[in-house]
Amino acid sequence: MNKDIPRHIAIIMDGNGRWARAKGLPKIAGHRQGAQVAHDIAEACRDLGVKILTLYTFSTENWKRPKEEISGLFALLSEYIDRESHKFNENRIRFNAIGDIEKFPPSLRDRLTKTMTSTRLNEDFVLNLALNYGSRAEILHAVQKIADDVRQGRLTVDGITEERFSGYLYTGGLPDPDLLIRTSGEMRLSNFLLWQISYAELYVTEKLWPDFKRKDLEEAIADFQKRDRRFGG
Repeated sequence: MNKDIPRHIAIIMDGNGRWARAKGLPKIAGHRQGAQVAHDIAEACRDLGVKILTLYTFSTENWKRPKEEISGLFALLSEYIDRESHKFNENRIRFNAIGDIEKFPPSLRDRLTKTMTSTRLNEDFVLNLALNYGSRAEILHAVQKIADDVRQGRLTVDGITEERFSGYLYTGGLPDPDLLIRTSGEMRLSNFLLWQISYAELYVTEKLWPDFKRKDLEEAIADFQKRDRRFGG
């Protein structure tokens, strides 16, 4: 397992609701189990030598869900931050919330911002939670910032390269994902990291996210290691 470990893994965590429904449980029970799996998979990634993990946690489209479900998700996220924030520094983990968190409740936004600030210098592992994230919105936001920099004379049109553009994204400064995992068998990208996954290897499993275990992660990495990555060459 130590051969060609992907440096950056991104995961579309799908299937919490279906898992709960199949067990006759409320949807929030699926989200709670999914949160535990996210914790376990982050630990497994660190153990295996992965350096960056990006989890699709709350999309810009998720605001369409019932208010009580959204409130439950925010409560779970707050619990997670309160429980894990001190461990991030103990384990040299940098925590990032990528997306537009300005629309989140102030107390949750403050928790996220404080945790990002306190862990910003940690280098052993990077955990990105995509929160109120949509890739089209991210790209549009980057274009707007570039246009403003050009207007203010901080950037020339000729200076807009792929590398420079990537720096304006929420993931600026991080390498692109090598491997994208999607659970629940759905064959779509769901507006996730559309720029960044241009050359990522895709791995789809029928497993629902609450059933995803370390061995499933290892199988995805083993499959990745068999791929011939030509990057268009």
